[in-house]
Amino acid sequence: MRLRIFFAKTDAMRYTSHLDLHKTWERTIRRTGLPLVYSQGFNPRPKLQLASALPLGFTSDGEVLDAWFAETDQSTTQILESLQRAAPPGLKVHKVTEVDPTKPSLQTQVRSAEYVITLLDPVPDLEERLESRLSVSSLPRQRRGKTYDLRPLIETISLLLPDELGRSRIAMLLSAREAATGRPEEVLDALDISAESTRIHRSQLIFDD
Repeated sequence: MRLRIFFAKTDAMRYTSHLDLHKTWERTIRRTGLPLVYSQGFNPRPKLQLASALPLGFTSDGEVLDAWFAETDQSTTQILESLQRAAPPGLKVHKVTEVDPTKPSLQTQVRSAEYVITLLDPVPDLEERLESRLSVSSLPRQRRGKTYDLRPLIETISLLLPDELGRSRIAMLLSAREAATGRPEEVLDALDISAESTRIHRSQLIFDD
């Protein structure tokens, strides 16, 4: 039985690493008493699969986990309620659905990621910066010592209405495929904005149909 769990990672878990998040999910599911399926071999591991690693310091409303269970007579609604009770602060479970176990791995189905960036400090000429970066056909950048083109990884970028504190916000839809992943902090760098002076929130992961 393969279940897809939709969840948020909020402020209390901003600095929980991808590996530690995996362990947190393992502990959370164990607390529910649900029968996790384990891998075979010398060192069995629970069959858990996160869709996409969320960098340290980011929050998200749109995270997704696939988990494999032995058959259970509980409904997905009952499982959702059990997970919500067992989840630690910073982990909020929104929805649980059953998935065909023969479908491809979750990571290979991620197509794009949507982000909302809140600027903690005023940035002059923000609209002009966005327009100038979008108007070019190429944005050469460096990653791990290699040059790559950031521009095709930016699907859309736009200004949102300010938040309740009057701070500027940017919406980005970036490619999130395995061999072509756009990073919001690199887009910010291309806009001459320090990522350290922002709050980055992943609002949604978009999957292949």
